Amino acid sequence: MQTIKCVVVGDGAVGKTCLLISYTTNKFPSEYVPTVFDNYAVTVMIGGEPYTLGLFDTAVGTQVDLREDSNTIEKLAKNKQRPLYIESGEKLARELKAVKYVECSALTQRGLKNVFDEAILAALEPPEMKNKKRCVLL
Repeated sequence: MQTIKCVVVGDGAVGKTCLLISYTTNKFPSEYVPTVFDNYAVTVMIGGEPYTLGLFDTAVGTQVDLREDSNTIEKLAKNKQRPLYIESGEKLARELKAVKYVECSALTQRGLKNVFDEAILAALEPPEMKNKKRCVLL
């Protein structure tokens, strides 16, 4: 059985662990959960073939469910900020040459399965890279 590794990264306290817990248990944790998610593996079927999906949390996402929350909007407005919408995320994905831009909410599980489905597809069918010669100085 082929294994696909999925590593979740992002700023602290944005919900990475909750995302993984919600995906694997279909339940959102009721209290704040610091990074305690052990590496976990689930079997997924893709095109009738079983794959092992290894899920790895990090101690370092979007919070789409807060986008319409009046308290959040008010807090952001006090700092002359506003929620980001899908168009901004898609624009950034294009700039970064990301394979795909997806949004989800671990709380409501909206789009949650799709995040992992898209990650699996990206791992199994990576886009062809254009052969560009460039010089990069680090």
